[in-house]
Amino acid sequence: MSVPARRLPSWVWVTGLTAAALVGVTALAAQADQGAHPLAAPRKKPSASASPHPSAPPRKSAPVAVPDGSGTGRRIVYSLGLRRVWLVDATGAARRTFAVWPGTVSPAPGRYAVSSTDASTTGTDGTKVENIVYFTARSGVYIAFSNAQDGSSPKPSAGARTGAIRMHSADGDAVWQFGSKGTAVSVVE
Repeated sequence: MSVPARRLPSWVWVTGLTAAALVGVTALAAQADQGAHPLAAPRKKPSASASPHPSAPPRKSAPVAVPDGSGTGRRIVYSLGLRRVWLVDATGAARRTFAVWPGTVSPAPGRYAVSSTDASTTGTDGTKVENIVYFTARSGVYIAFSNAQDGSSPKPSAGARTGAIRMHSADGDAVWQFGSKGTAVSVVE
């Protein structure tokens, strides 16, 4: 005698399908954002003018909600799992969100503040970077948001210890303008 199959409630199906869709979209976004961007040309530091950056074509950001538990008020939110940053205004609204390429040393989840900034330098991986916004250190490695001056997104060399959280040039400009000393930084899983 067979036992009749038990029907799962519809909310179980919806939850499962939603989770699968989120995993798929995240995987596709991460795959699309890997590697160097050959069309990105080297550029000079932005001036005080309000003109657009000619080397960075406009991109639409994915409508990804600011993570729950990331705090309140004006802040930079960095999700380790999603490899994504949000620039959140004082009302809690995301003004910009974008994918990033993390280094080999990640910050622990928690609350930080921008400790210093540097217009340009050479990263620990030998890459010339700009728009460096430091917010913590871990295991003797400084952790900061930055972008490569040549617009690339190189993978860290084997064995290199870098706390660089790299991004496209236009996103680096946005973090540079938003993340003055003392700006809150929230790191979430």
